[in-house]
Amino acid sequence: MATSAPQVRSFPKVEFTDSEAGALDFPSSTSRSYNYFKPAKLRATVYEDVTVDVQPDPERHLSQGWIYGFGDGPGGYPKEWTAAKSSNWHAFLDPNEEWEQTIYRNNSAVVHQVALCLENAKRANAYGGWNTAWQKFIARNLGAWMHAENGMALHVFTSIQRSGPTNMINTAVAVNAAHKMRFAQDLALFNLDLSESLDTFDGSVHKGVWQSADEWQSTRRGVEELTAVGDWAELLFGTNIVFEQLVGQLFRSELVMQISAKNGDYITPTLVGTGEHDYNRDLAYTRSLFQLLTRDDEFGTGNKELFGHWLEKWVPRCLNAALGLQPIWSQPAEKTRTFADSFGATKEKFAQLLEEIGLDVPKELEK
Repeated sequence: MATSAPQVRSFPKVEFTDSEAGALDFPSSTSRSYNYFKPAKLRATVYEDVTVDVQPDPERHLSQGWIYGFGDGPGGYPKEWTAAKSSNWHAFLDPNEEWEQTIYRNNSAVVHQVALCLENAKRANAYGGWNTAWQKFIARNLGAWMHAENGMALHVFTSIQRSGPTNMINTAVAVNAAHKMRFAQDLALFNLDLSESLDTFDGSVHKGVWQSADEWQSTRRGVEELTAVGDWAELLFGTNIVFEQLVGQLFRSELVMQISAKNGDYITPTLVGTGEHDYNRDLAYTRSLFQLLTRDDEFGTGNKELFGHWLEKWVPRCLNAALGLQPIWSQPAEKTRTFADSFGATKEKFAQLLEEIGLDVPKELEK
């Protein structure tokens, strides 16, 4: 019986083009130019390499739209999550150039500084010379402020760190959340150290002060009202531009850091100073973002009008919180700074910030 010849199969010949994965030489392998974003300077920084376009955008790279979405409809990172508008959200670059490595490096340095300061304070019995009035002031007021910092960390910045339309915005907000959380924890550890070192220090009084002391209720209300805001840009504006300026800096910088040394306390200013340093960095990116929005060629005028409405909403509330804190200026034994002096300096800084962003100073500041 005759047998048929075996069938010969043909396959396309493999041709190497030097563009396959892993090739050492490929088209444009010797090029020093970037083809997916334009660096701010001559060469891209590490920050730009690890943040720019890491979060894709249909207007830039996703030609078929978002590749993922939510069950109720919107996909990816909807711009409708804020009423503010930009002709190019990707133009924002964090002036601090924060990314994963800098977060750990900077916070590690702060934690080391605080730990060394507290260790030296206990070894030298630095708390032994504190008078009763100052112990009470720290226990009540610095302890109460710990709750404000923790509330902003968990329910403001952590809640919106994914809401921005670009990776650069969200990274900056995430670092902001880490700053607040670390500072709140530092205040809690400081409270524990004082409780262990001083028999007369009441380390538990702060909870009742935050919940029921008259002077702190306007501040508590302000923090809680901030956490109820759904618009991520308004929440960032209301917190870093208004609340932190009129209440946060007033308490931390214009009171605690000004009067501690006169009351024999050289430890608290070091600790609180780390929180002020954090806020200065966080204010830098916030200022840069809102300057970008007010100077936008297409939407700048509308954004200014929107931010004016936000000022009308949050400035009276934060001024009320600031005025509510006035009684604590009289609590220390050494009263080296009046509330009028502290409040005046705070309002001056706030007005300067608004001018830098390009916004009108609210009439409430003139009262």
